[in-house]
Amino acid sequence: MRDELTGLPGAASAAAWFAQHCSGHIHAMLLGLHRFRTVNLAYGHAAGDSVLTEIARRIVDFSAEELDSEALVARVGGGEFLIATSASVSRERWQWLAEALTRRISRSLPMRGDVLHLVPRTALLRGLPGEDGAALIDRLDQAMGALQQQTGRRLLWADGSHRARGRSAARLEADLLGAMARDEIGLVFQPQYRVGDGALVGVEALARWDHPQLGRMGAETLFAIAERGDHIAQLSRHIAGKALSCAVPWRGLALSLNVTAEDLADDSFASDFRYLLQATAFPARQLTLEVTEHALVADFARSAAALAELAGLGVSIALDDFGTGYANFRTLKALPLDTIKLDGSMVRDVDSDPRDRAILTAIVAMARALGLKIVCEGVERESQLSVLQQEGCDTFQGFLRSGPISAAEVSALL
Repeated sequence: MRDELTGLPGAASAAAWFAQHCSGHIHAMLLGLHRFRTVNLAYGHAAGDSVLTEIARRIVDFSAEELDSEALVARVGGGEFLIATSASVSRERWQWLAEALTRRISRSLPMRGDVLHLVPRTALLRGLPGEDGAALIDRLDQAMGALQQQTGRRLLWADGSHRARGRSAARLEADLLGAMARDEIGLVFQPQYRVGDGALVGVEALARWDHPQLGRMGAETLFAIAERGDHIAQLSRHIAGKALSCAVPWRGLALSLNVTAEDLADDSFASDFRYLLQATAFPARQLTLEVTEHALVADFARSAAALAELAGLGVSIALDDFGTGYANFRTLKALPLDTIKLDGSMVRDVDSDPRDRAILTAIVAMARALGLKIVCEGVERESQLSVLQQEGCDTFQGFLRSGPISAAEVSALL
């Protein structure tokens, strides 16, 4: 059964998943929002429900980016979520994934003029061969109970340890710096197609790191490691410079780069990007910076000013994940936006649910009135694309046409 609020599998479905996979080495983590009850008390249950929905979305997005497609994401209690996989994962990597997911969940949550930061506590385990689901969940519950009694501790393995054995955090930070120096951080590109005729019009750059011991790491894990050593600005500029250099030969093809809250908080953000554009000779008019409202919350005025400076050079600005956060008319008015990018959840049922289609119609009308283009994520069916064509959306991306591909494959498509 699925949870009605978040659409995720519930506790019964999680138990069934464990029963199906108990013959393998299961890795699981239980995340608990121990301050969630105060959100309901302070803002009401409707506001609490919206927070849970947003947290669930962040977890699902993280799982899609960092884990295998068979991984389990479930809501097992009021403010508790369970993530599990039967794929081969080292103990160290599982811990880094937990820390990266904590980083994503902890991002700002605007709430009626306030800004919330809900930092989860996380219990982790590696299941024993043949251990059943009830035993696994019991061990996670015990570890979570122990965490609740320890002030200041955010993560605990179910065997009582606090850190994964082996590669230390400092060693991994050094590995990351070395990987940047040796140009080992890889990129893949998510193609973007014109809705009207299916022509390839752009790509979104996504970072990947194939660590020799820990395996592939996505962008969120990369930035969680970088955050430990205060290297986020360096990592972000490295990825941007590499993506711009890769895209120079793709004449006329737009390139989208994601912008983090840490980027916008850096006083040299705009000047660094101006330098990167000059150094790579990439046309500013072909670059789009994608920013979420969550990244803007810390200092909206400074963020808007930095983005406006880059917009003055011809760079396009897109508001990412539209429809999932708390975007309001102040955001649309104050930022130099060219594009709103609809989250995949806004597109998922437009071909089957009249209410979802009505919402899409309203968003398109608003965007047209404001002179904004619309990019739709997560398009997987021809029937979805048909609706986007009828409604007049501009661009789409998703597995209907292509998942992320290499730079060589982009060149081949062109």
